[in-house]
Amino acid sequence: MKHNSGRLNQFKGLLLSAILFSASIAGAQNQKLPSIQQVKFKKDTISIANFGAKGDGVTLNTQSINTAISAMNQKGGGVVLIPSGLWLTGPIELKSNVNLHIKRDAILQFTADFNQYKLVQGNWEGQPAWRNQSPISGTNLENIAITGTGIIDGNGGAWRMVKKDKLTESQWKNLTASGGSVSEDGKLWYPSEKTVKGSKTKNAGVIVPGKTAADYEDIKDFLRPNLLVLTNCKKILLEGVTFQNSPAWNLHPLLCEDLTLRNLQVKNPWFAQNGDGVDVESCKNVLIEGSTFDVGDDGICIKSGRDEAGRKRGVPTENVIIRNNVVYHAHGGFVIGSEMSGGAKNIWVYDCSFIGTDIGLRFKTTRGRGGVVENIYVDRINMIDIPGEAILFDMYYAAQDPIVLAGEKREAIKTVTVPVTEATPQFKNMYIKNVVANGAEKAIFFRGLPEMNIKDIHLENVTIQSKKGIEIIEASGIFLKNVNVITDDTNPVVFVQNGSNININGLQYKNGSELLFNINGEKTKGVKVSGTDVSKAKKASAFGEEVNKSVLEISK
Repeated sequence: MKHNSGRLNQFKGLLLSAILFSASIAGAQNQKLPSIQQVKFKKDTISIANFGAKGDGVTLNTQSINTAISAMNQKGGGVVLIPSGLWLTGPIELKSNVNLHIKRDAILQFTADFNQYKLVQGNWEGQPAWRNQSPISGTNLENIAITGTGIIDGNGGAWRMVKKDKLTESQWKNLTASGGSVSEDGKLWYPSEKTVKGSKTKNAGVIVPGKTAADYEDIKDFLRPNLLVLTNCKKILLEGVTFQNSPAWNLHPLLCEDLTLRNLQVKNPWFAQNGDGVDVESCKNVLIEGSTFDVGDDGICIKSGRDEAGRKRGVPTENVIIRNNVVYHAHGGFVIGSEMSGGAKNIWVYDCSFIGTDIGLRFKTTRGRGGVVENIYVDRINMIDIPGEAILFDMYYAAQDPIVLAGEKREAIKTVTVPVTEATPQFKNMYIKNVVANGAEKAIFFRGLPEMNIKDIHLENVTIQSKKGIEIIEASGIFLKNVNVITDDTNPVVFVQNGSNININGLQYKNGSELLFNINGEKTKGVKVSGTDVSKAKKASAFGEEVNKSVLEISK
C-alpha cells in the first residue's frame, strides 16, 4: 500500500510539473508585444549632387554630403538623396528629421584614408573608449533614417587584422603581398605598424583621465570604428539598405529608443574579426524584421555594457521584437551577451532561420559581468548545418571563437565556487519552443556557475539532429517537453552535472542508444522523467559515485 501511495505521489508531482510547464509556456505566449514608434518625414528632397558631390569613385565627397544633410535639417527635415554612382566619402554625421536615401544603383563607400577619421571618445564592447570616428554616426538625434536599396560599404578590409588559418593559401599570399606586416609566428596579418602596436597594448583605447586623443595617435589604426553608431537617439529607421564590409561591428545603436531595422542586408567576410551584424546595446523598443545577415561574428546580438561600466550605466536592452530574419554565417544566429552587465529583458524572437551559424541560439556571459537576462521568448526557429551547439547557455564565455580552429588547443574549464556579488551574472526565465535543427555538433548545452545556476529555462517541441545530445551543468529549473534529439553519439543522450529540478517530459531519442541518462555531481537532485520510453536505450541510466540513484525519478 505504501508502495502504491509513493507511486501515486510521484505521478502527482510529475503531473503538476507538466501542468506548470504548459501554463508557463502559455503565459509566455500571451505576453503583450511592445509598440515601436515610427519615423515621419517631409517630402522635400535634395540630392548631394546639388552640393558638388561627384559619383566618380575618386572625388572625396565628405563635405558635400554633410552640407546637404545639415541644409535639410535646417529646413525642417526631409530626404537627402544619394543618386546613381560610386560616392567616395569620409565620415558622415546624421541630423534630426533627415532621411538619407540611397538609390538602388548607388554605392556609398568610405575612404581607406585613415587620416579622414579623427579619434573621438566613444564606446567599445561596452566600455568608454577612444575610437576612430565611425563612418556614419549620430548623437542625441530624433526622427532619423537611412533608407533605399543601395549599398553602404565601410572599406573594412583596410582596417582589420586577419588570421592566416581563416584564409586559403592563395588568399593569404595575396593579402600579405598587398602591404602591411605579418606577426612573428606568421599567423596574423596587420594592415599597419600602428595596428601592430595597438594589438600589443593592454586595454588599448580605454579612456584614461588626463589623456587626450594625441596620446593614442601611435595606436590609432588599431582603434577600428563600427560602421554605424547611433547614440542616445529616438525614432530611427534603417530600411532596405545593404550595410557591408565594416571595420568592426556593422550596426551599433547605443542608448536608443524606438528603433526599427527592416529588410536590411548586413554583410561581412566570414573571417572579419569583430564583424558583427547588429549589436543593440542598452536600447528600448526595438524591431528587427525581414533582414538578412551574413557576417564574421555574431549576427543579431543584444548587449547592455560591460562589467562595472555597464552596471554603472544600468540601462538594460528591453522590449525587443526580432522576427522573419535569416542569418547565414555568424558566430551566433541570435545572441545575448557577453557584454550584458546592464541586463536584458522582454525580448521576443520568432520566425527566424539560421543557416551555417557557428551556434544557433547563443546566450553567453562570464563572471565579472553582473546583469540579469530574463523574460526571453523564442518561437519557430529553423536551423541547418550548425558547427557548434544548436542551443547554448554558457556562463564561462572566454572571448574565443566558438569553433576551435585546426591545431588550436584550449584548456578545460576548472570549476570553482566564488561568492555571489553584484558582478555575478544571471540567466533566468526563458521560453523556447518549436525549434528544428538539421545538423549540429551538440543539440543543447547549459553551463551555469556553481554559485549562480542558470534558472527556469523552458524548451518545448524541439527536434535536433546532431552528433551529441544534451548537457545540463550547474542549472536548476530546466523543463524539457517533447524534445527529440537524434544523435550520432548516444553515450549518453542526456548528461547532467550538478543539476536540480530537471523536468523531462516526452523525450524522444534514437532507438538502441547506448545510455539515456548519465547523472553526476553531488548537488544533483530532483531529476524527473515522464512520458519517455526508456526501454529503447540499451541502458536507461548511470550514476557518478557521488550521486544517490534516488535523484532520478522515471515514470510512464
